[in-house]
Amino acid sequence: MNEGVDTVGLDSPPLLAVDRMLDDPQTRIIVCCGAGGVGKTTTAAALGVRAAGRGRKAVVLTIDPARRLAQSMGIDSLDNTPRRVESVGADGGELHAMMLDMKRTFDEIVEAHADAERARAILANPFYQSLSAGFAGTQEYMAMEKLGQLRSRDDWDLIIVDTPPSRSALDFLDAPKRLGSFLDGKFIRVLMAPAKVGGRAGMKFLNVGMSMMTGTLSKLMGASLLKDVQTFVAAMDTMFGGFRTRADATFRLLQAPGTAFLVVAAPEPDALREAAYFVDRLAAEHMPLAGLVLNRVHGSGADQLSAERATAAAENLEEGGIVDQESGKAGLRDTAAAAAHTPAGTPETGSPSAESDTAENDPETDRNTSDLSDTVDTITAGLLRLHAERMQVIAREQRTRDRFTSLHPEVAVAEVAALPGDVHDLAGLRAIGERLAAGVPAGA
Repeated sequence: MNEGVDTVGLDSPPLLAVDRMLDDPQTRIIVCCGAGGVGKTTTAAALGVRAAGRGRKAVVLTIDPARRLAQSMGIDSLDNTPRRVESVGADGGELHAMMLDMKRTFDEIVEAHADAERARAILANPFYQSLSAGFAGTQEYMAMEKLGQLRSRDDWDLIIVDTPPSRSALDFLDAPKRLGSFLDGKFIRVLMAPAKVGGRAGMKFLNVGMSMMTGTLSKLMGASLLKDVQTFVAAMDTMFGGFRTRADATFRLLQAPGTAFLVVAAPEPDALREAAYFVDRLAAEHMPLAGLVLNRVHGSGADQLSAERATAAAENLEEGGIVDQESGKAGLRDTAAAAAHTPAGTPETGSPSAESDTAENDPETDRNTSDLSDTVDTITAGLLRLHAERMQVIAREQRTRDRFTSLHPEVAVAEVAALPGDVHDLAGLRAIGERLAAGVPAGA
């Protein structure tokens, strides 16, 4: 455990003190972000399990369609409502988990900010249905809307967010502003101008406006779209300003001292390149970065044996050794030497004892022993080559991490050792949590 330890040496990055972050009551939000496929969901879930075990009342918000989080926590399914994870928590700690339902969250916003009749009109509007289900950035925006809803409640003292698997690191930070700007009243009224003008000129202008939307919306071109837009705008006119206000409030919430960003990456060039870009962006937006979680890092308990030495030893076994071990002329000298050291009175060939010695040196027995020795050598050589490959992977990962560290020496790092299989239960999440707290891969 490296809890409370910040540095390990001049040439090493600071260690990310995960337990200290989880134990700090001032930490109210942890945002796990990074490229897709680097273990953000598992990291978020492991942090939630560990936080609950240390007395925090935590909720994990995930945007993971694979349902892996629910399965690993022993829950049949996750939806837009936080669900208690049984058998997790100590000293008053609890863990809840939920999976974002993008459209349902949008519906909840409408229902909360419009009267019943207007809400029904909006929810049934085809334009709204396309917008809530397919507009670019809606998922990211709704994740932040849900974060704001959770933060406004007193049910949890720690919220852990697993961000959407965005194609770009910018999507998560830009989406609230982008969707808020789209829903701004002035922008919508500009879009509505052609409907008031009417005719072909209006349709031409509308086509230009619609080019900014997704392919789903573009399929709705025509008079029916004009009517849907008019109905949508008329129903939501009083709500547009609220979207922009909440987007701005969410952005300020992400910048607040109680928020901690964790950039999650794998020790691969593309993932760390994205992580470095995200670190720069967070700094530019004045958002609090806690550190980098480097997942699936390989280690070895025999790292004193280098890849070069392991490969050389394997080659020596596979090629029969550097020195000739077969009889040849050396065998004659060995025979003569053996005869010279034969004690007096040793039975001659033909005696019972000699026959016994002959049986022990039976060619079939020698052949079986030789085959067994060859098999052992083959297996040993294979293991040596596997070790050499592992050491090469470790060296490559180290070089990749060092390049990131040279760019961002101030960023604290927690390295999580690669597990032999996928995490599929609470025991696996606890194991990840222990590795997160330790900060360095086992055997490294």
